[in-house]
Formats: sequence, C-alpha cells, structure tokens
Amino acid sequence: MGNSYDIMLEEGVACPVGEDEIREDCDFVLASEGVERPCMVSVSVVGDERMRELNAEWRDQDRATDVLSLECERPDDEDLAPGEPCELGDIVLAPAYIERQAKGFGTTPADEFRLLLVHGMLHLLGYDHLEDDEAEAMEAREDELLAHIRTDRAIDHVTLTRHRGGE
Repeated sequence: MGNSYDIMLEEGVACPVGEDEIREDCDFVLASEGVERPCMVSVSVVGDERMRELNAEWRDQDRATDVLSLECERPDDEDLAPGEPCELGDIVLAPAYIERQAKGFGTTPADEFRLLLVHGMLHLLGYDHLEDDEAEAMEAREDELLAHIRTDRAIDHVTLTRHRGGE
C-alpha cells in the first residue's frame, strides 16, 4: 500500500502545478526522509480569504499566509500498528498569495509553490524554524530536496531567514 493524497482545489483557484506533481513531490519528500510507513496527506489549494480564515482559526493570525501545516500523526508513532497508515496531516496552500510572494523572491509561482509544498511536508515530519539553528537545518533540507524535484528550471538556494518567525 502506497501513500494516499486527498487534494482539494477550491473552486475558482488556479494551482500553478498539477495534482500528479503534488503527489510525486510529496512521495519524494517522504521517501527522502526515510518514511516507509504508508502516509495519508491532505493538500488543500485555497484562495486568500479561506486562508485568512484558517490562519485565524489555527494560529490566531487574522491575515492570509502562504502555507499552513497541520500535523496529525507521526510515522514513527509507536501507537500505530505495524503497516497501519499514518494520517500525517494537512497542508493548505494559497496560490494567489504565493504568486505575489514569488515576485518578491524572484522566483516563479510554480517554484514558490513547490518550495512551500516541501516546506509544509517537512513541518508534518517534525521540522520547525522557530530558532535560528532549526531554520538553517530546515532551509538546508529544503534546498537538498528541491534540487531533485522536477522543475522547469533550477530553483535557487532558499533565502536564509525566509521562514524564520513565520509559519
């Protein structure tokens, strides 16, 4: 049994990458992180207003953001029976917000989306960026993973301090 993905595209919201690529990129992150247990991941692609609502609900921040990651279970949880799928969690992405952000970082909306998808997956796997050393480790891992993900062009190094204090 492989990983399973529930991908939801909010009506009227354009996603800069296809659903197959979302699955492939998530599979790649899980395999690269050595996750052998089948995982279930929900990926929602929403507009800025829905993202604002979710950010207010889950983080008490009444504003839109680029990505939210909501962890459920960990693949190494000893309470999961052998072979039982892990409900890893939910990733929510806001393409319009991401597109505006991409311009500031000099990337394409698709590359920025890929970065934030990887970023969200790493959060679900326990990575964080609240402290400088955690941020540097997470950004370095993002760089490594993005260097191998299928893209139209190479993704430059993740800007250091990009996510510190953010999501």
